[in-house]
Amino acid sequence: MNIKPILEHIVNDTQLHAKWLNTLSYMENAGAKKISASEHKENVTLIILKHAAEEHRHAYYLKKQLDKLGGNLCATYRNEELLTPNQTKFYLNSLDVAVCRYLKQQFNLSGYELKFAAYLFVTYAIEVRADELYPVYQDVLTTAKSKVNVKSIILEEEGHLEEMLNQLKTFSPEWEKHAEVVIGIEQAMFDVWMSNLGEQVSN
Repeated sequence: MNIKPILEHIVNDTQLHAKWLNTLSYMENAGAKKISASEHKENVTLIILKHAAEEHRHAYYLKKQLDKLGGNLCATYRNEELLTPNQTKFYLNSLDVAVCRYLKQQFNLSGYELKFAAYLFVTYAIEVRADELYPVYQDVLTTAKSKVNVKSIILEEEGHLEEMLNQLKTFSPEWEKHAEVVIGIEQAMFDVWMSNLGEQVSN
């Protein structure tokens, strides 16, 4: 799916752009909370703490970017201040449920082991998505000469992707085969989300 025309339409409308930034902020925040929820009670690694902290910071950074579009825009994560709010709010959870179901079948995991495996694969899929989405968004921002900037997030997401790859290699020698399935699940969800978003912003 070509998302660039949708993002161009969004960036050219201040109200839509504010909701888009807020929607990205919501999803980064949801990701940070998801990472924290998957933590073991005692065995918490530095990399997990770092990742959760950076996702929270991305949520904050995107929210702060709203100031560049004008005052008092999208102060909360209420539905009316997000794009495709229902899908947005269930996106990560729906992905997590689908991936847990797949991993349970493949590895016969349960409890914390299943939670951690889902964290690895879901986070990997989301980092692959971020690695594709944010650079396209930044290109649109640059072309539009927008004051909004996501270059720092792009750099950190690239680092996250590398970290997830290293952890997946340790998790399973066949991690690529399973990651491909998980990416396919996320891609299908993303296409529906972006299609609905495109319909919403063009109305």
